[in-house]
Amino acid sequence: MNSMWILIGVVVVLAAYVIGAYNRFVKLTQRAKEAWADIDVQLKRRYDLIPNLIETVKGYAAHERETLDAVTSARAAATQTHVDPSNITPDQIAAMAGAEASLGGALSRLMAISENYPDLKANTNFLELQRELSDTENKIQAARRFYNGNVRDLNIALQSFPSNLVGNMFNFKSEEFFELEEESVEREPVKVNF
Repeated sequence: MNSMWILIGVVVVLAAYVIGAYNRFVKLTQRAKEAWADIDVQLKRRYDLIPNLIETVKGYAAHERETLDAVTSARAAATQTHVDPSNITPDQIAAMAGAEASLGGALSRLMAISENYPDLKANTNFLELQRELSDTENKIQAARRFYNGNVRDLNIALQSFPSNLVGNMFNFKSEEFFELEEESVEREPVKVNF
């Protein structure tokens, strides 16, 4: 009779562990999806600011058409790159990272143009857009760190024993980090200071 209770106890403990591990994987997966949604919100805010910024610069720097076109093209490419939060794939993450790196480089060139136009640097609309863009860039970085932290936690749980047994049993998948591709050898932030 004692061995029967021990066996029941072991089964109950194992079942409790599997249930707890499963629920932990669900929570980690949902946190990663939520974190990606935060990134998406900030990127959309950034995309919405760019046309206003371009229109403001156009009035002062009409002969800088090539740079303005590059920013517009990079924004269009970035807005067309879609990541489905419910089914994030490494290819989607890589495409988004590439589009964001291109957009960041184009914005850097646009901000560098403003140095040649003192009236533009003093324009209230431009200064406000510059402040909002800087704020948005900071929020994108924070959202990216939050997403990558959640992905790290999920991936660690999926690779750690014995939770990896439960993760594999229920087909939980690891996620890719959102890292921006480097355009040059040295990574530089978007410069928006005046």
